[in-house]
Amino acid sequence: MRAAGATSDGITGSTARGIAASAEAAIRDGSLATGQALPTVRALAEALGTSPATVNSAYRILRQRGLVIADGRRGTHVAPRPALRAPARAAPGMDTSALAPHVRDLTIGLPDPALLSPVGPAAARIDLDAKLRVSGLESADPELLELAGRSFRSDGIPAEAIGIASGAFDGIERVLQAHLRPGDRVIIEDPAYDSIRDLVLALGMIAAPVPVDDLGLLPDSLQAALTKGAEAIVVVPRAQNPLGAALDSQREADLRALLEPYPDLLLIEDDHAGIVSGVPCRTLVTSASHRWAVIRSVSKVLHPDLRLAVLAGDGMTIDRVEGRQALGPRWVSHVLQALVAELLRDPEFERTAARARDVYTARRRGLLVALRERGIPAHGRSGLNVWVSLREEAPVVGALLDAGWLVAAGERFRIATPPGIRITIATLQEDEANEIADVIASVEHAGRPRRAY
Repeated sequence: MRAAGATSDGITGSTARGIAASAEAAIRDGSLATGQALPTVRALAEALGTSPATVNSAYRILRQRGLVIADGRRGTHVAPRPALRAPARAAPGMDTSALAPHVRDLTIGLPDPALLSPVGPAAARIDLDAKLRVSGLESADPELLELAGRSFRSDGIPAEAIGIASGAFDGIERVLQAHLRPGDRVIIEDPAYDSIRDLVLALGMIAAPVPVDDLGLLPDSLQAALTKGAEAIVVVPRAQNPLGAALDSQREADLRALLEPYPDLLLIEDDHAGIVSGVPCRTLVTSASHRWAVIRSVSKVLHPDLRLAVLAGDGMTIDRVEGRQALGPRWVSHVLQALVAELLRDPEFERTAARARDVYTARRRGLLVALRERGIPAHGRSGLNVWVSLREEAPVVGALLDAGWLVAAGERFRIATPPGIRITIATLQEDEANEIADVIASVEHAGRPRRAY
């Protein structure tokens, strides 16, 4: 029997905060499952012996934390993958905290350190004392703004206004908060980097997934999502994580045409890998876009510990981002901005980045070829990852770990997408690609009639 003043799902409490805390605990331990409907406000108020206003306040707290979604007459449901815990890097339930020394970790998604520009020489050329005299300085380094503007304009992106953020996700969060509020719908990709979905939910917004193929968002599915209504869309135009999708000219034109009737839709492009993606830059931003931002991190191009991203956007969006930034961190470190500017203007930078792009492309294609030769479908048009489509994830993840390879189970990235795994190819060598493909094929083809490929 359940205690008096408690529901069958374990929700208890007499105050809004208490009810919200018990519901969060129920979501955390699985008593309330993803997609499950919560009791109506009136029913829960009667069960707990409290007022509907108190329950309504509790549900509002849960929505603001991204734990539940209110969907009109359908009621309030537990959000997909609530943002409660750090995501597992391998299969669910698998302990990866103490990997054997021989295991290669291919889950991290970081660039190959050997392909990055050396930071030391650039740091030595900076006048640190001058950069540390912050009194009266602008929040953004003028030279960095000039370099960023030149880069955006060369790719056909109108650099109407430019801002600086502490990395790509800091930029995405600030742009979303500049225009949206809890309960707004945000179109995201499926599969998608799990932090994008978790960020949307943590902000109390509703994630509306749209499937992607090798060329990005599927037009028919995007049209359906737009028809249902949305306030924002987050797109990764190249190096899409985890699928490696990248827009081509036709898909770019198709998606632009679909977005044209929605000029007030907030368009956010996460161009996180930039010039090392392996494909040309394409954008959905047009002269008809009223609210937009294109965000470029330097983590894949320069170094993952240089937590900085540049944002091009419409004037209002960048003004709002900078205004809110001024009330919190106030600015991104001037020393960090100067270091990034120094690295970007170095004559060796473009050669180093071009070499990295070519090496990543060769490694990515090497794994794709090895998999396809063994009859395993895989994706990876661009970027640092390859997505391998599977019947089941756990058996393949386990077999690869036994063979010395840690890969990311696809469950953390997908909503309606079928099973798969993500393999980061940044440091992968040709012989290693063949070994990995052999293990995957042995599991996937087990019990199936043998075919010639």
